[in-house]
Amino acid sequence: MGREHWKKIWVGSAGNMVEWFDWFVYASFATYFAGAFFPSGNPTAQLMNTAGIFAVGFFMRPVGGWLLGRVGDRRGRKAALTLTVTLMSASAVLIAVAPTYAVAGYGGALVLLIARLLQGLSVGGEYAASATYLTEATDPGKRGFASSFQYVSMTVGQIVGLGLQIILQRTMSDSALHSYGWRIPFVVGALGAAVIFYLRRSMLESEIYEEDAAHAGRTEAAEERGTLRALWRHRREAFLVIALTMGGTVAYYTYTTYLTKYLSNSAGLSKDTATLVSFTALIVFAALQPLAGALSDRIGRRPLLITFAIGSTVLTVPVMTLLKHAGGYWPALGLSLLALVVVTGYTSINACVKAELFPTGVRALGVALPYALANALFGGTAEYVALWFKNAGIESGFFWYVAGCAAVSLVVYVAMRETKDLDLAGTRGSMSAGESSVTTAS
Repeated sequence: MGREHWKKIWVGSAGNMVEWFDWFVYASFATYFAGAFFPSGNPTAQLMNTAGIFAVGFFMRPVGGWLLGRVGDRRGRKAALTLTVTLMSASAVLIAVAPTYAVAGYGGALVLLIARLLQGLSVGGEYAASATYLTEATDPGKRGFASSFQYVSMTVGQIVGLGLQIILQRTMSDSALHSYGWRIPFVVGALGAAVIFYLRRSMLESEIYEEDAAHAGRTEAAEERGTLRALWRHRREAFLVIALTMGGTVAYYTYTTYLTKYLSNSAGLSKDTATLVSFTALIVFAALQPLAGALSDRIGRRPLLITFAIGSTVLTVPVMTLLKHAGGYWPALGLSLLALVVVTGYTSINACVKAELFPTGVRALGVALPYALANALFGGTAEYVALWFKNAGIESGFFWYVAGCAAVSLVVYVAMRETKDLDLAGTRGSMSAGESSVTTAS
């Protein structure tokens, strides 16, 4: 793999790192800045208000998926990737400079809300734009390997955010973090987005997209590129994306973003130990992605997806139950790694699988909108569902919920056709529903 190809992988996936860094630090530093934007006196109400603004970002993700998916199909992958990084930079800057309640009353909360709306738009479009570009810009026999770096970068974003949180907590006083220290991560996020913007300005457009756009010319097909009408012709693939995402996104959120809270609140580990378990597990998880992606280029996508679904369906309940009684760092780390190895069967290749389902003229929108909907419905709500079961006194119900979502996706993985050898350059944006490149396995 040449230097130019590595550059495409880096530029195409690096935005996810900044995106997920920003997403993570908002949630993790909320306890420090919640009091800055709302009246004092009720810390719980402050956190609830901040969490409500956080949730708005999830509702905006489908909107971002539609808007930026449309841009990606009509204006090009480069245009969509450049726009997403612009939005993420703007959102980070707004949070970093937002005035406090003492200075501007609820004006600061309004700035925070606008920032989260922009961030939701950005996250909704970045995944699909990145997945589409990485899949199209890669040789057919290496698409799984290249697209796996999407989750590498996403996980690295969480690792960097977690590492920065640990550093700030150990070098700054609690009062300093509440006063101004919480702004530092957002300044870092804005600078990171600015670097990615500079790199993406000089990136090359996907050759597959350019050839398809030239073929479409000024015909009726060109006018329908990236439209909901064109996507409706491929509604089967769109629903397939939602179904195959369902189990994977719930499992991913469970063993990454929710894991630290679960180890601390339910398993009884100290916050420092729980954080260290998550930090170590995520590093190993990131390293596994390219290995699994390369494996899928040899044996196909379906074997990995089916292995993930079976493993998640069968192992979730015992793993989560044992984690609750882990009692220490090493048992918790071992069980967490077992779960993440299983999840790797989904995360390493889901980006290219979704992109391989659609023709070029609707590929970005076809990945973006269904994925964003599935993520908002299942991934984004995973932590809330988990806490609901816990508050209801039936925490084990959440384990069965995760296993059930994986079981639904298993049915889809078994029924879908292998996508590894599909010719992306051979599928035109004007392809009708009757010419769909994906059918159920015979």
